[in-house]
Amino acid sequence: FCMLYIVRHLRSAVRMPEITDNLDQKQVQLLSEMCIVIDENDQKIGEDTKKNCHLNSNIDKGLLHRAFSVFIFNSEDKLLLQQRSDAKITFPGCFTNTCCSHPLHTDGEREEKEAIGVRRAAQRRLKAELGIPMEQVTPDEMTYLTRIHYKAQSDGVWGEHEIDYILFMQKNVDLSPDPNEIKSHCYVSKEELKEMLEKAKRKELEITPWFSLIAETFLFKWWDDLQNLKNFMDHKNIHRM
Repeated sequence: FCMLYIVRHLRSAVRMPEITDNLDQKQVQLLSEMCIVIDENDQKIGEDTKKNCHLNSNIDKGLLHRAFSVFIFNSEDKLLLQQRSDAKITFPGCFTNTCCSHPLHTDGEREEKEAIGVRRAAQRRLKAELGIPMEQVTPDEMTYLTRIHYKAQSDGVWGEHEIDYILFMQKNVDLSPDPNEIKSHCYVSKEELKEMLEKAKRKELEITPWFSLIAETFLFKWWDDLQNLKNFMDHKNIHRM
């Protein structure tokens, strides 16, 4: 009886290691945010933590959440890219489009009419990651083009499984990036991005899987016609990738 008590006491006294113990603590805090859980038709079915939504063990069971990807172009038609910081839990150090994140399960960000909730979330994250003043990136200035559905593993523990809203905007903006979110940033021309994609194929740099998918399928035809994006708006179909 005494030995059994001692073993139980030791088990309760020794904390088992968490999968987040070796991760950046500022990023770990964000794992408690509540994402919008959806089915494959982008219908809301609930909510869950950012942590649970990004665990491969849950993704393998079909857990799917709503996300967005923002593409901001300047007056020279160059695209603003960011390199994700080394502190990021998924795809650290990878180059990607201007901003990628999730609407939260809040009254303002789960509102679906004309994707207003997603656009509000994008405004919030553009401020948080890139330091862009919120008045420079209002939801009504963002064009919601379409949605893509993709799944990708970052490592053995973490990954992504999202229906991703694609948001475009052309405007010169002020930047003050948060180094915990962003390692570097740059504006690129079409030719420069094509060079980056070739370098990624040669393993000379890393690009996020969602950005690579979008760049290889849709991006350049949209980019060619920034003044006529309404021609490409498709709010009915979800592109499965």
